[in-house]
Amino acid sequence: MSLSFEGRVVLVTGAGGGLGREYALAFAARGASVVVNDLGTDTKGGGKSSAAADTVVEEIRAKGGKAVANYDSVEDGEKLIQSALDAFGRIDVVVNNAGILRDRSFARTSDLDWDLIQRIHLRGSFLVTRAAWNHMKNQKFGRIIMTASAAGIYGNFGQANYSAAKLGMLGLSNTLAIEGSKYNVHCNTIAPLAGSRLTENIMTPDLVASLKSEYVAPLVLWLCHEQCQENGGLFELGGGWIGKLRWERSQGCTVRKKNQPMTPEAVRDQWDKICDFTNAIKPTSLQESFQSVVSVLPQLDSEGDIGTNPTAAAAASSASSINPSEVVGQKLPPTTFSFDHIQCILYALGVGMSTKDPDHLRFLYEGHESFSCLPTFGVIPAQAAMMGGGLSSIPGLDIDFTQVLHGEQYLELYKPLPTSGTLTSEATIADILDKGSGALILLDVNTFNGNELICYNQFSVFAVGAGGFGGKRTSEKAKAPVPPPKRAPDAVVIDSTTRDQAALYRLSGDWNPLHIDPSFAAMGGFKAPILHGLCSFGFAARHVLKQFADNDPSRFKAIKVRFAKPVMPGQSLQTEMWKEGNRIHIQCKVKETEAVVLAGAYVDLHGTSEASPETVTQAGGLQSELVFAEIGRRIKDVGSELVKKVNAVFGWEITNDGKTAAQWTIDLKNGSGSLHKGPYSGKADVTFTVSDEDFMEVVQGKLNPQKAFFSGKLKVKGNIMLSQKLEVILKDYAKL
Repeated sequence: MSLSFEGRVVLVTGAGGGLGREYALAFAARGASVVVNDLGTDTKGGGKSSAAADTVVEEIRAKGGKAVANYDSVEDGEKLIQSALDAFGRIDVVVNNAGILRDRSFARTSDLDWDLIQRIHLRGSFLVTRAAWNHMKNQKFGRIIMTASAAGIYGNFGQANYSAAKLGMLGLSNTLAIEGSKYNVHCNTIAPLAGSRLTENIMTPDLVASLKSEYVAPLVLWLCHEQCQENGGLFELGGGWIGKLRWERSQGCTVRKKNQPMTPEAVRDQWDKICDFTNAIKPTSLQESFQSVVSVLPQLDSEGDIGTNPTAAAAASSASSINPSEVVGQKLPPTTFSFDHIQCILYALGVGMSTKDPDHLRFLYEGHESFSCLPTFGVIPAQAAMMGGGLSSIPGLDIDFTQVLHGEQYLELYKPLPTSGTLTSEATIADILDKGSGALILLDVNTFNGNELICYNQFSVFAVGAGGFGGKRTSEKAKAPVPPPKRAPDAVVIDSTTRDQAALYRLSGDWNPLHIDPSFAAMGGFKAPILHGLCSFGFAARHVLKQFADNDPSRFKAIKVRFAKPVMPGQSLQTEMWKEGNRIHIQCKVKETEAVVLAGAYVDLHGTSEASPETVTQAGGLQSELVFAEIGRRIKDVGSELVKKVNAVFGWEITNDGKTAAQWTIDLKNGSGSLHKGPYSGKADVTFTVSDEDFMEVVQGKLNPQKAFFSGKLKVKGNIMLSQKLEVILKDYAKL
């Protein structure tokens, strides 16, 4: 399908010739209403004429297009945007293309040479874009193009003024991409090489002919189309070739040792390593760029005073040297964690629970008859192994702790967590993987209540720059993330965090100032302190617990997440959930920006049938409960075989005294089969309604199902032919 700009209003600056003219014609040919701006100056900024803009407008109108001319300077940005509003009522796209040249060697560059270039290129782009910005934000759509240059990216003799302005436009574009993202306002930068007024005097005629402006316009149109989600990109192009640029950074090294001053001699001695681009890192944001500073703090706290340089590495050696045979299997010093109901309640509040929801009271009030600890509280006693500096004591694990990131988390409960007591955690390095650009450390932490194992955590820790030691890349010990199904989610929960969410969550033991100190957050490139990843983890887990387990913590079995992006306190978390058997796949996003913050995630639940038959019978008083409990156990043992034979979802409504007494769903279509008690969020292929007494008669072979159906004792809704497969379930697997 061809890309249409029907209904869109486009402003192109410097559109009287060259690239600008080509853009204007191309947009108009695809239905856009175009404002053709051109001051009519020469290549050095002298003179003024309306002829250039008028000529392009006439070309567009002659072909049936819609266009108006504007003759203002880009320094009058408001006037340019007002022309679009007056003529067409809106502004959707701004292409900042206007430019001039005043090339001089640096020594000969005058104030006028410098100022005029900055005014037209950088300040002009700023003023035009600022005038359009709020209109784009309010309509939740906008596309902006900044025109940089290879001279700005790489530098070029005689163009200090031009290079500075062009790279300045890239910086402006990068920030606008961040600020506009949540409003669907995207900004990208191009560095085109094309034959134009500005290049015709420095290129041969043959080269000018090969680098036609028409070979640049298609990229500009694609980047400005509503289908294109590219944002913050930088592209070089010319002659039909297009390439995307990104930054690359050496892994670098720490040139300072604990309790020793940092010296220029130390820098000199490590210069080759500082400049070694082997296994280079490719940062994509200011946050990633500053991660080395941010991540050092917990390690600095554990190491104590290390001298006068607050950002120095805590590691004793700058070199990354890992010996897997020494590291794997090593145990960290045990840690203990004493707590009571106060810590349980603080944690529940920290992950967003509130007395506004009556269902939350069991986690917030110690006097509640069912007072419980949230399952994800299980990460709290285990996290001391990560934060106490234990990894630094492992022989053979010589890494730069300023570069350590928490990448993934797995938690599995073997028993519901107590609401008070003293727990002991034992941590072991389960494996270490060589990912090239870094080392992935799998840290297994078992937590005991006395001698009883109650939960297990696996922290996946990525040490940036520690790869290349020749180790394996994968491990069967890793709890892998799992992508969600490719269909619409079965349930979506949106929950707002508060401005003080991080301040509250940190009381559970993660004291990193990144989550509370604005000045420290700014060092990491964040506009404010960010939310703890494990706080978002807790939000998502309780969304699943409420949606699919009736807030029963005994139903919780395990959770796995990969931390993708940060969340700002006050933003809303949107948890999307897909139910497949007893596994709930989840993906958590920031609602305002659509950024995925928890990826490849899932929660495993215990089925209700996993309770003992005696417990079920006492609770419900129905004979049929015994049958369904046995069916649940058999599905757990041979569910995959049943799925192959049956491939259907059966719903059951069991009545007693004419009223619905229980609901069951036997899912023999998805995964390896499952049994659910209570309302089912999915859709059953066939649903049976029968009394508890008649159900038992059918199961025991005393009542023929067909006779029960024709006599009205068994009611069927849905695909009645599937009732033929009941024998496989009831006769073979419900042996009492």
